[in-house]
Amino acid sequence: MALGVDEPDHRGRTGLDRVGLDLSGNARVVVTGVELLASGWHVLRRTTFEYRGLDGTVSTQQRETYDRGNGATILLYDSARRTVLLSRQFRFPAYVNGHPDGMLIETAAGLLDDDDATTAVRREASEELGVDVGELEHVFDVYMSPGSVTEKVHFFAAPYSQASRTTDGGGVVEEGEEIDILELSFDSAIAMIDDGRISDAKTIMLLQWAALRGPFAR
Repeated sequence: MALGVDEPDHRGRTGLDRVGLDLSGNARVVVTGVELLASGWHVLRRTTFEYRGLDGTVSTQQRETYDRGNGATILLYDSARRTVLLSRQFRFPAYVNGHPDGMLIETAAGLLDDDDATTAVRREASEELGVDVGELEHVFDVYMSPGSVTEKVHFFAAPYSQASRTTDGGGVVEEGEEIDILELSFDSAIAMIDDGRISDAKTIMLLQWAALRGPFAR
């Protein structure tokens, strides 16, 4: 008996070693085996597959994939005042990989868990920034690190106002979150990309979308 395989892991999951075996969308790829390497909060697998190249040669390849589920993120903006609402929180992976203090400035974001993308992004905007989001605009869906991480992130934007800031936000204390809320002028946020103070990919993507095609496009 193995946790996550034929015995439920701590999140009640089984069959984690069978994900990908039924893939059939690419005739040049045949998955032959999946090995479960770890099933903590997220899942690490090693998958073996036969890959047929353009010259017809078939090779056996392996890839390790990190499955943390899919996520959603949102840029909250006030077009009249030309401001955006962002978060700042400690991110250990960034800290251990060279960020000076690990405090990243970001758009509100989180994993979908068992929710759909729109429900999840409304939840995160409320928990992190204290905003009750009204009408959402879907921007795009992106694989953020497709070489090894399966996650797809759903990007949204929505207006906010002082009236829609209905709670204090700051994150969920029980989950160890301690989030500062930053209201910045849009021009300042763009400048912070240029000088490196904003270095989070999803945040940069949404701010640049806002400048090119979104609420602050000229």
